[in-house]
Amino acid sequence: MRITRPDWIAREKAHQERADALTADHRDRASRSEKHPVWDFLFTYYSYKPAQLRRWHPGAGIELADAVERLDWRWYSPGRSDDGAVPDAAAFAADKPELAALVERMLRRTASRPGQFGCFGLHEWAMVYRAEEHRHAVPLRLGRAGTDAVVESHDLRCTHFDAFRFFTPDAVPRNRTMLTREEQPLFEQPGCLHAGMDLYKWATKLGPLIPGELLLDTFELARDIRLLDMQAAPYDLSAWEITPVPIETAEGKAEYVRRQRGFADRGAALRTALLSAWLGESARSAA
Repeated sequence: MRITRPDWIAREKAHQERADALTADHRDRASRSEKHPVWDFLFTYYSYKPAQLRRWHPGAGIELADAVERLDWRWYSPGRSDDGAVPDAAAFAADKPELAALVERMLRRTASRPGQFGCFGLHEWAMVYRAEEHRHAVPLRLGRAGTDAVVESHDLRCTHFDAFRFFTPDAVPRNRTMLTREEQPLFEQPGCLHAGMDLYKWATKLGPLIPGELLLDTFELARDIRLLDMQAAPYDLSAWEITPVPIETAEGKAEYVRRQRGFADRGAALRTALLSAWLGESARSAA
């Protein structure tokens, strides 16, 4: 497929405007050195700056006509036409073979499994269990004793290593499974909120192989999941007008699972789209 310069310039402009709208509040807070316990995560944990987010790419194998300036960009190769440039999946795989293999393995294996919906977001509670200090400088909604009691009255079922690694020492043995980085592809499953957020991470790792529009779709999913993640957390975020989802109650659990299932459905579609954009038709049938 080949996109004429007027067409890809228009798509690039629309992407930049959408990206700017998505990051406007963060950039405004950053200009005042103002921190936010919910939204900063999207720019610190994933460490993809707003300027990077607004850079548009067409996706692997899509040639941009009259785009000689992009031949200096990483993982772009000459197209079939004069002055054409195309994001090159083979060049990426040759340059980053281990990363390419990891991303494909994570996407495919996660897609192949049924979602699990019984964790109730307790990973955030396990991160403060029996701890004098915790990651966010905000009060606990139920206090320390109340928070510990919630952990002790539930079965911890975390399947995501990058959440599990922040469990307090006392919380680690309470989890159903001892997770390791090496075994992460064995346990990742599509019901996990963090597996859904990490679709944004994998999109950023693939860079120009992912269409800009799809990158922003994964960012929006990560943003929406992040809100539920922190609404269900043990923190009192009322100062930031964050309404809690009280997962210590039956009603809170039901709301959490309902929204979790919706995110899993959105994530499944985006997971397939990432594989298809990157690896082509074969990914659609194999994903």
